[in-house]
Amino acid sequence: MSFGPTMVNDVVHTSRLHGARLMLHDVNPERLERAYRFACKLNAAAGAPVVLDYSTDPAEALQGADFVLSSAEFGRFEHWRQDFEVPNRYGARQITGENGGPGAVFHSLRSISNTLSICRSIEEHCPEAFLINLSNPMSRVTLAINRGTKVRNVGMCHEMPMGIGRLARRLRIKRSEIEAKASGINHFTFFTEFRNKRTGEDLMPVIREFYSRQFFDFSPRTQRIAQQLDRVLPGALLVEFNYLPLVTQLVREYGLVACSVDSHIGEYLPFAVDAADWMPTPLDFHEPLIVRAEKAAAWVANTRVPLPLQAMGHSHEEVIPIVAAMWTDDPTRILAVNVPNRGYLPDVAEGAIVEVGALVDGKGIHPDTMAPVAEPLAGWISTQVELQNLIVDAALNQDPALAFEALRQDPNSPADEATCRKIFDELMGLQAARLPF
Repeated sequence: MSFGPTMVNDVVHTSRLHGARLMLHDVNPERLERAYRFACKLNAAAGAPVVLDYSTDPAEALQGADFVLSSAEFGRFEHWRQDFEVPNRYGARQITGENGGPGAVFHSLRSISNTLSICRSIEEHCPEAFLINLSNPMSRVTLAINRGTKVRNVGMCHEMPMGIGRLARRLRIKRSEIEAKASGINHFTFFTEFRNKRTGEDLMPVIREFYSRQFFDFSPRTQRIAQQLDRVLPGALLVEFNYLPLVTQLVREYGLVACSVDSHIGEYLPFAVDAADWMPTPLDFHEPLIVRAEKAAAWVANTRVPLPLQAMGHSHEEVIPIVAAMWTDDPTRILAVNVPNRGYLPDVAEGAIVEVGALVDGKGIHPDTMAPVAEPLAGWISTQVELQNLIVDAALNQDPALAFEALRQDPNSPADEATCRKIFDELMGLQAARLPF
């Protein structure tokens, strides 16, 4: 539900891919059949430009594939709640527990294990295919793919394009008029350029001035209002994208303009929970949102009510533009890709998974070489790179001791080793069936 409907819709609205065969695959036949019915309606509304098929059999689904798009996870919200609540009960300082923090060690291990099983199927049935991974935690999963398999791949996330749209709305400038670049690691990427293409104006000083306004002081009264709004889903949506004390703090103290919102960048910073007296719990927003999305998708898939699906145009996701650019050898600029660092960020460790812009053509992905990220950002990223290495080594070597060390070293874990051990053992007991050891 996070990416599936959008990817199908983008394929059918990409003229360079008309005539392609789009295969849907899942291990859950009920969800797969519903997704197929949904996809058929999207395809029909666009004039049926692609051939649709589906299968629960990996061999049938992958045979002959040129590209594989992977967005898969088991028990997402059940496990996410464990990842968040168990460490915090022991004193962890997690703001989200999905991609950073002690809980994310377990999310990473589960996701790496699942994604590598998909990669093994790719190596068996379509070894020349190009994999576009959408599964989080992005940096750690992408590193595992590159270290543990021979599959050509890239990791993709929509945070940077969404960040452009969010700031463009606040500055009251058309998104199409913005030219931007950013660099960092996934969910911890910061704008290096933000320019008005029409006038040539550098908008970075304007953005920093914008966050100096009194509105972004997040006074006790503002926090109380945000708490009230957060109790219902529409209000929680407003809070997620507009209640940004941590984003504001980084702009004001360091001049860093984040692409993401507090719930993402805060995963990597031990002071995130101190940015305000009250901080929301993103899990409590995402879970009901996806539940409603699931219900809506089921209704769309099954209803006979005529829906104006033809009005749905191409999204701002950059996944299908990569496929089209590589397939047709049509050079295309992509705002953000997750790839092993090969000097693209000079002060980030070689081989670490970094997020930068790229040019894509028939020969592949050509990432941008960016300026050094500089301190303090370089130090924060260095900490996460060390954790990337520990967690991926733990998964590939099936070594729980390395996984524990990653949890112990996470800046959002409790300070004492004994408490970290309690967190680790409890989560191991809850999730043993989904871990790589």
